Amino acid sequence: MSRFPVVLCMCAAALLTTEAPSLAQDAGAMNAAVAAEIPRAPVVIDGEPLFLVRGITSYPADQRARDIEGRIRALAADRSFDAASMTIGEQEGAAVILAREQRVMGVLAEDAVFEQVDPARLAQANLLRIRSAIESYRRAREPGLLWQHALYAFGATLLLLVAAYVGRRTVGRMHAGLERRYQMRVHDVQIQAFQIVRAEQLWKLLAGALNLLWVAAVIVMVVAYLRYVLGLFPWTRGIGTSLIALLIDPLETLGLGLVRQVPNLAFLAVLILLTRYLLKMVRLFFQAIANGTVALPEFDAEWAWPTYRLARLFIIALTIIVAYPYIPGSQSDAFKGVTVFVGIIFSLGSSSLIGNIIAGYSMTYRRAFKLGDRVKIGEHVGEVVRMRLLVTHLRTPKNEEVVVPNSAILSAEIVNYSSISKERGLIIHTTVGIGYETPWRQVEAMLLEAAARTPGLTRDPAPFVLQKTLGSFDVTYEINAYIESPDRMLALYSALHRNILDVFNEYGVQIMTPAYEGDPKEAKVVAKGDWYAAPARRPDPSPESAAVKSHQKAEI
Repeated sequence: MSRFPVVLCMCAAALLTTEAPSLAQDAGAMNAAVAAEIPRAPVVIDGEPLFLVRGITSYPADQRARDIEGRIRALAADRSFDAASMTIGEQEGAAVILAREQRVMGVLAEDAVFEQVDPARLAQANLLRIRSAIESYRRAREPGLLWQHALYAFGATLLLLVAAYVGRRTVGRMHAGLERRYQMRVHDVQIQAFQIVRAEQLWKLLAGALNLLWVAAVIVMVVAYLRYVLGLFPWTRGIGTSLIALLIDPLETLGLGLVRQVPNLAFLAVLILLTRYLLKMVRLFFQAIANGTVALPEFDAEWAWPTYRLARLFIIALTIIVAYPYIPGSQSDAFKGVTVFVGIIFSLGSSSLIGNIIAGYSMTYRRAFKLGDRVKIGEHVGEVVRMRLLVTHLRTPKNEEVVVPNSAILSAEIVNYSSISKERGLIIHTTVGIGYETPWRQVEAMLLEAAARTPGLTRDPAPFVLQKTLGSFDVTYEINAYIESPDRMLALYSALHRNILDVFNEYGVQIMTPAYEGDPKEAKVVAKGDWYAAPARRPDPSPESAAVKSHQKAEI
């Protein structure tokens, strides 16, 4: 029993000894990975990067790089200093590059992790780079070399101006030559009588492409000129070096991003293509319904296009939902923020818009009216001339256009004068108030006579009279007559009113009944002998007349 703990300890030691190298390798790889994530900054002299340095929270890499650059420039500006006298020393466990016993920079063990060398070797390499940078700094500022580079810059400027002049003349001649040779050959692009693109637009497109090529050539020449001239002088060499990067880096980023998005773009292209052909098939189907080629039970042909718009909206919305994850940048916070902002703006400002759209489709399926119907919506009477998704247009008898929101129509009562007028006719009616002293038979006869004199009122069914009310001072009579077209309502009303006035004047019956106070001495009743005063006629006791009267009562 006493040997068991000893054996167990020996086995654990063997395992630790075996695993030690692998654990050390893993730790080294982990340290390298962590170190690679630490930001670094380049030390740049006259636009030429020398090496990279790292920083810490209290001393960032950018600040450290600027301090090292300042020390190197100060040494290079002092021509009495010999760069070969720089040495490498050691301070607090770090390799230090010294000049005149002054610290230029230090190389820590953490700096060497990036290059996977020891600090001494890294310090030696940095020292060689600093010596070379000091020599290049001094050589680039020699007066003779500067004058020589100034002459080079002047020559490059003249060359740029000459190239721009010659290029512009060449482009102008090319444009004139193409115009003489090919402009007459460019024709309109059309399918039968439908014109797709005009010849003038095609020619402008070709001329614009030529001008675009010239602009691109000018940009290339200017960039090359600036890159060359700025690189001649040490003070602007850094700008010239970064000039190409300013132009190339965005294009490179765009190109690499486009390459990474090729699978998503291919999926989107296929999805859009399938959606397009699906919409075409759906359109052909509803077009066949609208034309009467395809008939669906309980589905009116006039519902075809509104239903097609709803189906198209549903298909497009479904396509957007499917395509959203594959849209480049859709997962970014900026894209999500913009979509949320647009959604909020749309929801705040589109309540009435959505209400009108829903009302427009609701009216379509309610069959309340259709184009060409004479309707009354609220206080507006007119012909429906246009039905849109948001509003409905009416043309009034005064030739005015009234635009009514569909949401208002949905909540209002609609009187349609045209819906059943072709089958059973439309009844126009007007009332008159006559005193009790006038025989009711005479009044009805005069009203029927006025209707008979009015052209446009139908004879079958025949006009009829109703006694609406027995008022305090008069009896209200209503003449009802059928018309075939509601478009003539106003004109027939006016003609009927004129004929009523004429007939009542002819027979000496007063339409206006004044109000009075107190009872008259004699009762205002109609004597029996005056019951059938002209133009009223006594009833015919024959059986045929009784049948006609029963028929009229049945219609009433």
